[in-house]
Amino acid sequence: MTRTPFDPSSSILLQALHQRATDRVPVWFMRQAGRSLPEYRAVRGVESILKVLEQPDLAAEITLQPVRRYGVDAAILYSDIMAPFANLNIGIDIVPGVGPVLDEPLRTHHDLRRLRAVDPSTDLLAMMDTVDLCVKELNVPLIGFCGGPFTVASYLVEGRPSRTHTTIKRLILEEPRLFDQLASRLVDISVSTLAAQVAHGASVVQIFDSWIGTLSPWMFRTALLPHLQRLAIETTALGVPVIYFGVETAGLLDDLAGLGFTALGLDWRTDLNAVVDRLGTNIALQGNLDPSILLAPREVLLTATEDILMASARVKGYIFNLGHGILPETDPDNVAAVVDFVHRRGTELRSRIEP
Repeated sequence: MTRTPFDPSSSILLQALHQRATDRVPVWFMRQAGRSLPEYRAVRGVESILKVLEQPDLAAEITLQPVRRYGVDAAILYSDIMAPFANLNIGIDIVPGVGPVLDEPLRTHHDLRRLRAVDPSTDLLAMMDTVDLCVKELNVPLIGFCGGPFTVASYLVEGRPSRTHTTIKRLILEEPRLFDQLASRLVDISVSTLAAQVAHGASVVQIFDSWIGTLSPWMFRTALLPHLQRLAIETTALGVPVIYFGVETAGLLDDLAGLGFTALGLDWRTDLNAVVDRLGTNIALQGNLDPSILLAPREVLLTATEDILMASARVKGYIFNLGHGILPETDPDNVAAVVDFVHRRGTELRSRIEP
């Protein structure tokens, strides 16, 4: 059977991101590829994710698995926000059960010299091969992604995941010029990574700045806002929709909405109705379902899903998603039930509510 080529004009995800009317509500999930899928566990092996990402055939297969199983409206590239740094010789590793680890964190001006620019033709070769393979097989958009400057900086400065982000915050306060130089380089790397993904066929990109919500509004505006303004300008210039996602961003939403990204991803700690009241309907929104609700009995799960669909009905550009990634213990049948429910009920519910 000949595969139907991907037609951007037929994508309800792209239509929603452009805030055009769609015949149903688009849906995909952060971490839709991964540990919750038995087919993933069957092919993944025990190697470090960085080793897996060096194998484009395997990374592409993992990317495609949830599209085949669930019929979601987009694939997201199987990769990691630290993958662009793997070939930069700064000593990065992603330790199972821990996360990104750097033996010699970047904390001084001398350390910063170790962080060079990314050359996509060499440093991102395996990633681009994976994108090529995925685009060849998909009839839905491929979402490329990168890490946001604060989140990546926190790993590089802390040396590992942190609950308090004390070291990176101290750097911002005590060495603002050093942090400014680091963040500027990270924006360059993010733009280079996303530009390469788009050049190879990614139709949408998402910026994961998961830890941005740990900053106070004052620290955010002082240290990060100028870098995010440049990131928004340079990524939206790539010609595809750009989604910005952070966790615990309720106190930053007004600032984030004004940056010019195509869409904002919402975690589950914000009330979607309140967000729509606050931001209006001039920006596309994505997400908001608590990932833990996918562990609930089916009736509870679908009730919570319906509540979000109702709240999103005033937003022409809304994409159903979680407020963070799928948890490893999630039953794939529950994910499938949500996809089916969103596709069946989403547009019906939206049509009942006047914008």
